[in-house]
Amino acid sequence: MSRHVAIVTDSTAYLPPRTMERHGITAVPLTVVLGDQALEEGTEISARSLALALQKRRSVTTSRPSPQLFAETYRKAAERGATDIVSLHLSSEFSGTYDAAVLAGREAPVPVRVVDTGMVAMALGFCAVAAAEAAEAGGTVDEAVTAAEKRAAGTSAYFYVDTLDYLRRGGRIGATQALVGSALAVKPLLQLNDGRIELLEKVRTASRAIARLEEIVAERAGNAQADIAVHHLAAPERASALADRLRVRVPGLAALHVSEVGAVIGAHTGPGLLGVVVSPVSG
Repeated sequence: MSRHVAIVTDSTAYLPPRTMERHGITAVPLTVVLGDQALEEGTEISARSLALALQKRRSVTTSRPSPQLFAETYRKAAERGATDIVSLHLSSEFSGTYDAAVLAGREAPVPVRVVDTGMVAMALGFCAVAAAEAAEAGGTVDEAVTAAEKRAAGTSAYFYVDTLDYLRRGGRIGATQALVGSALAVKPLLQLNDGRIELLEKVRTASRAIARLEEIVAERAGNAQADIAVHHLAAPERASALADRLRVRVPGLAALHVSEVGAVIGAHTGPGLLGVVVSPVSG
């Protein structure tokens, strides 16, 4: 029997449904807790609903998928013919999702390789697609994991937030903690580094911060062929305008995705988020 490597990720990859369907990628949902309601990301709560709740200052927290949910996902993959599974997830610095996947993988009916990509949003999504493409080409589990890890190593993620308050509340700002006291006086640009959110630059106004974000992305992409994803939360005009400018400024643009983040990431960044993922494409 020929080997079939199934690819599993989680809902924070924010992959377009058509991409997931084309590559047979399964996403396990994280949970958003809104007041006393536990809601699955992507099916039971929308980004717009989340943004409205945040604006009304309602209590919002997030939680990992249960190991039981991962176990059910792995079982179904095996029933569909998978002989191996590669399970790729957001940074373990942000969530216990990786740990839940590891627990479930130990009891799965087929071997499961769980990977902490150190990424999130389409930075994670691009890794999942790379693994899926390697598997589709007849690659082994090791080759699929290597493809994902190579993509992660070359991928950069930058983002602007209107306020650090949401990141502070969720304990997600790490090295930027010292900036919180002066958050009202600056607009921070942040980056994903070694699976953690770190301060990149401090800019005085929102317009200057977004212009600087554009410059950083164009410099990072250079002339190399690259996929780019522009994310936002409740800021579609900002995202669309930035995407239009990047189409002009990035000569090697392979593909450009524009999408609103889901409720889990939105809960920690707040409305006004504008993020960009730059992921060079292997030649």
